[in-house]
Amino acid sequence: MTTPDAPFVTCDLLDDHPDCQVISPSIDGKSFRNFGGKSTFGGKIVTVKCFEDNSRVKELLATEGDGHVLVVDGGASMRCALLGDLIAASAVKYHWAGVIIYGCVRDVDALAGLDLGVQALASIPRKSNRQGVGEVQVPVQLGEVTIRPGDYVYADNNGILISDSSLI
Repeated sequence: MTTPDAPFVTCDLLDDHPDCQVISPSIDGKSFRNFGGKSTFGGKIVTVKCFEDNSRVKELLATEGDGHVLVVDGGASMRCALLGDLIAASAVKYHWAGVIIYGCVRDVDALAGLDLGVQALASIPRKSNRQGVGEVQVPVQLGEVTIRPGDYVYADNNGILISDSSLI
């Protein structure tokens, strides 16, 4: 059942579209959690692959998002955050629907107050080192699911779905 604040429920979407890919609730013993002010979000995917360097994340989230979702393969690093309050506030300013990070975030109390969907594996207070490293718009692998730029993602408290076409 949907509400005005939540235009979809991933369970219902999957029931209606059983060919969607489902991100495993636990990848290598780590699980995605909601950190943003929007627990239900989705949109067309933009990808970043980076490891302990959020340069490309910062750059992209400072450009027009047009309701897209940034999916970041941070290699599941638990040593530093790839998203914090300032970069997330930029994402809101530039109309991104959300960010999914296979890694960590920081400033979680501030993230919870933003009109942005944020899912990540964990939080840590340490920021990343910016060295201008990372790949944009490349396929990324989260568990057994390959995510390609231009795919669609739907995320809520039930989980994360990936589709090669829009479902809503």
